[in-house]
Formats: sequence, C-alpha cells, structure tokens
Amino acid sequence: MQHSRFMNGRRWRSALVWLVCTLAGGPALAFGFDDVAREADRLAREPYRQPPAADPALVGLSYDTYRQQRFRPDHSTWRGSGTPFELQYFPLGRGFTRPLTMYEVAGDKVRPLRIPAEAFENGASAGAAGWRLNRWIDEPRRSDEVGAFLGASYFRLVAPGLRYGVSARGLAVDTVGGGAEEFPAFTTFWMERPKPGDREVRFYALLESPRVTGAYGFVLRPGAASTIDVRARLTLRERVARLGIAPLTSMFLAGETQPMADDYRPEVHDSDGLQVASGSGEWLWRPLTNPGRVFVTSFAMASLRGFGLMQRDRAFTSYHDLEAHYEMRPSAWVEPLGDWGPGRVELLQFNTPNETHDNIGAWWFPDRLAPPGQAMEFAWRLTVSDRQPLPPGAWAVQSRRGHGYRESAIAPGHTQYHIDFAGPALEGLGEDDVQAVATANDNVRSLRVIAHPNTALKGWRVTVDFERVHRQQPVELRVFLRSGTRTLSETWAHALAPE
Repeated sequence: MQHSRFMNGRRWRSALVWLVCTLAGGPALAFGFDDVAREADRLAREPYRQPPAADPALVGLSYDTYRQQRFRPDHSTWRGSGTPFELQYFPLGRGFTRPLTMYEVAGDKVRPLRIPAEAFENGASAGAAGWRLNRWIDEPRRSDEVGAFLGASYFRLVAPGLRYGVSARGLAVDTVGGGAEEFPAFTTFWMERPKPGDREVRFYALLESPRVTGAYGFVLRPGAASTIDVRARLTLRERVARLGIAPLTSMFLAGETQPMADDYRPEVHDSDGLQVASGSGEWLWRPLTNPGRVFVTSFAMASLRGFGLMQRDRAFTSYHDLEAHYEMRPSAWVEPLGDWGPGRVELLQFNTPNETHDNIGAWWFPDRLAPPGQAMEFAWRLTVSDRQPLPPGAWAVQSRRGHGYRESAIAPGHTQYHIDFAGPALEGLGEDDVQAVATANDNVRSLRVIAHPNTALKGWRVTVDFERVHRQQPVELRVFLRSGTRTLSETWAHALAPE
C-alpha cells in the first residue's frame, strides 16, 4: 500500500495493529472515517503546505483543446466487475490543474487508483482533476451519470430525467465580510468498491485549506431523488470570520420578479428561490434576484429543519430554451442530521451579466465555532430531484413584479407584486375565511395588501402595493395567508437590493 502521508504520526500505529492482526489470523481493521479524521487532525497541527505550482502547459490549454481530452469509458474503474457502478474521470487542464490522490477500498485492502494518460483522448496528462460516478441502467443498457466531484470542494448530483444545475460544496470560508474568500479543496478520496446489487456508494475525502482541515464521509444513493449523506469533521488551523456549512451554489439571471426586456426567454435561472424550514415550524420562501452589486440577506433561528435552492417553476413555457432546458434543472434540499444549534441561513446574491456565471450562494452559519485545534462535526443529507419538501399548508406558486391597467400616473418609487399561493390548506375556503398579512421594513411606506381567490390555480392571489422611501437602501417584504389565528401558508419573504 502507498500511503505517503498516512505513515506519519498516529496512523503508523493503526497500520501496525492491522498487520499484527492479519499475521495472527485475527480480524483486519477496515479503512474508515476515523482514519481520515486522524489524518485531518494531524494536518491541522501543522503549517499549511501550498500545492506545487501548476504546469503552465495545463493552465494555457484552450477551451476547445481541453474539451477534446475526453475520457475513454473502457478505462472506467469497476467496469466489467459486476458492480452496478463505475468511476470515470475528468482530465487536468485550464482551471483544474491539481491532480487528485485516489484510493480504492475493497474489504480490508486499500490500493492506489492510478489514472494513466491513455485514459483520455488527444494527449492528456496522467492523473485526474475530478471524477464522476455512473450507474448502469438496464432498459436500454447504458451508463448514466449520477454525480461528479470537480474543482475545490464542489460536487453535483443529478436525478433521472434532469440535467445538472445547482451545485454543492464541502465548505465555504469567509465568503463575504471576512476578508478574501478561501476555497478549501478535496485533495484525496477513498472509494469503497461496491458489491453486486449495491444501491449506494460510500467514500471518504480529505479537505485542506490554509485555515481549515476536514474529514468527510459520503453515502451516495442515486434514484428518482438522488441523495448524499455527508459527515464532516472540521478543525480550524486558525480563526475564521465565517464558516458556511452545506453550501449550495446556483445561477439566477432573470425571472418573474426581474424579467429582461431584450431576451426572448421569459426566465433564465437554475434556481428561482431559497426555501427555509426553521425548527419552530415556520416555512420561508425568498425569490432570487440578480442585483447590481453584492447583496447578502439571512434568516436567524434557534434551530434548522432544512434549506435549499429550488427550481419550483417546471413549465417549458416559462423558459422557451431548447438548449438549456431550465425546466429540467433540479432542486437541492439540505436536511441537518442532528442538531446544529442556533445560527442563520445566509443568501448571497451578486450580479451576473449572463447565464454562464453562478451568482447565488446559500449556506448555514453556526453562531458558535470551535476554537482552532478543536474538532467540530456536522452531518446533513442533500436531496436533488425535480421536487422539494413543501409546507403542509400552502406555498407561493409564482410572484410577479409590475402593474396592470392603472388610470393615473404612479408616484416615483411605487412598486407592486402579485403573489399566487396554492396548496391543500386553501381548498374550500371562501373570501371571508382568508386574510393576507403583509409587513415590511422601515424603507417602505403606504403599504397596501389585497387578497382574492385565484380559481385558475385553486388558490389565492395577493397583491402588495408600496412606495420605497430610499432607493439606496434595501427593502424587506413579508406576506403570508392566515384564517383567524391559523397560519395557512409559508411566508413569502422578498428582499430588494439597494439601487
């Protein structure tokens, strides 16, 4: 076995115990999460070592040349072994120049996975910048991609019938407000070899950055809704201002609340809103925007049930894009496994001029972090599908900005939103049974709200009309439906960035 860094410190003692047990005929010690955790702890006590400088030839590859270095499927790991899964790899080049260290774990044996240059077409370098997991499908027989890890700690999942869209990260460090952002990277992976008939794949990863180390365990289960369970043991080398747990990244260019005048497509986005479920039972929906500058908002709470970046609108007629098919982009939902304590769900939005750039980020910021040198653990389940958990009562189906017919001129700063709610809690209710409740921050005046049935959706439409006091300051709006003292719907919690 070639474990370059694992033969240091406490790890050599584990290797010695493994060897003694094997020679004595006793049970061998299988490789697992604790082995990665020991290595991450050891690294946290040492100064960070910068990776070697990238080969200029790899950095300078053109986009077309990099794309031509396609992986040859006949070099897939586990192909022909009888397992339902196989590993394929991404070539080195352009922005992906750091080769991964990869191992296969088969029972009590750990062996290096080497990716030769001939695994790629057109003269690629040996080694891999990332990997993808494929699953064999029988009708018709094909190898379908279900997940990929490529670049820093980024990864994506996909479910049948959908395309890639929203992506996840292992960790976010000082994204805003804490100095320069740091991008921790998964540097080493240990992949457990699946058995015939397995429906999940288990693997481990080592995360490294100048100020953080981490041990990660994953269980990936593809299906109609693909899920991945994540266990992260994090240790700070030094203090950080902000640590984002279970980060999600997406793109929003235009939509119902922010259409583009010169684009034939009504909407262009991988996600259209942030959904949050607090530990107190409140459900929140924040429509996404494409602001002119960096815009950060958050929801503070004592405990969290879940959050995600969602693609609720699944009608082709909302996009009319025959190439991108945004109606086929998945939603991503993060569910804590265990109590994360108090903190806040933060939403980062900034401007993008086109759909090629991700400009949306969401994550959980815990109120308290362990001091440097002391490990802390978080676990969560990420679900990726064309559906998402919805509030038990009613939710916002769509929200549009703008006016219909009006007889007189509208004062400067006057704005109007129309929010449609639908769901089982609204069925069978008359106009006297439903009340719309609207609140706003101090940058709003003349707030008016009107609610009436929307028979087309078997729900209700709420119109919010207000004047913005200062265009250089943000606006916060909240709208929900109730019947007497009973809350019927989630809270539509829209935020407008300063202009």
